[in-house]
Amino acid sequence: MGEVLNGVYNRMQESPPKPIPDPVNAHTEALGTIENPPGMARRGRLRWLAWWETLPGNARGALWILAAAFFFTIMTTLIKLAGERINVTEILLVRQIVMTIIVAPTIISSFPSSLRTARPELHLMRIVLASGAMLFGFTAVINLPLADATAISFAKSFFVTIFAIVILKETVGLHRWGAVIVGFLGVVVMLNPTGEGSMNVYGLMAVAGAACAGMVMILIRQMSRTDRPVTILTYQAFGVGLIMIVPTWIYWVTPTWKEAAILVAIGVVAWFAQMCNIQAFRAGEATAIASLDYTRLLYATIFGVMIFGQWPGASTFVGAAIIITASLYTVHREARRNKRLVRDADGRGYNN
Repeated sequence: MGEVLNGVYNRMQESPPKPIPDPVNAHTEALGTIENPPGMARRGRLRWLAWWETLPGNARGALWILAAAFFFTIMTTLIKLAGERINVTEILLVRQIVMTIIVAPTIISSFPSSLRTARPELHLMRIVLASGAMLFGFTAVINLPLADATAISFAKSFFVTIFAIVILKETVGLHRWGAVIVGFLGVVVMLNPTGEGSMNVYGLMAVAGAACAGMVMILIRQMSRTDRPVTILTYQAFGVGLIMIVPTWIYWVTPTWKEAAILVAIGVVAWFAQMCNIQAFRAGEATAIASLDYTRLLYATIFGVMIFGQWPGASTFVGAAIIITASLYTVHREARRNKRLVRDADGRGYNN
């Protein structure tokens, strides 16, 4: 996904802006009115771009991450709406098709080099785990309140820490281990949002999705050492879609026109969300903006109440507070050790 954004940005830099037409005469050439001449609109855009460039990098990164959080919540809301009748595998297949169409120019322009890889086994593992992350995560979103599913998904950072120790042989001190343990205590609180004394199966699926997503982050770190971003993107785009073909055929439900529009919108919004994420971590420092990603919980709570009438319970707020606090402490420790965060531009851009 990062390659797409780089291509667009480079083309913008290579092409100088066209001369601004006279706002008095422009209306006679285009709109035939004087209320909204094109020259004035273009000047407004240029002023906006000039203002944007004057912002500090962390400020731009913060705005991008807030936009990404909003779009990700829109995506999960659409998934929940579509999941009322459409099987999750069908939702995921259409999502992959739409996103593949969007990034096809980048893949085609790099073909066949986009298929060259030094670690095919890692790509296969990534495809399987990414499929699991989305299947488990989407199923949880469909069957749990949005706030619950969103809060549990934040447990991904704890799994990243554990997998980094086991697979990448990273050294983790007592402080980070403590944050992981406390974070998982928050997950346990969230696994029983109804307070009925038994673990919620969909809550467990949300945890499984977070674990798969955490492992995907580790694999991306390994693949990025030898493979180009477009190669990582190409295998994921086609691989996950191919896995979904058979189960989608088995559980196929012909969507209505409204449902079809929602399915397509899921793919488009997912692409926008990932692009905003990439821009965020390119513009700002991860330690300065990562915490703003947790605004997804605020968005999810608002949408859950307004659209689905689902009010979060006390356990949701308690568990979410524990998870977010532990996650922020992990980020703080990483910053103090001056190490590269897993939630950097490439990792966030290729999330699932």
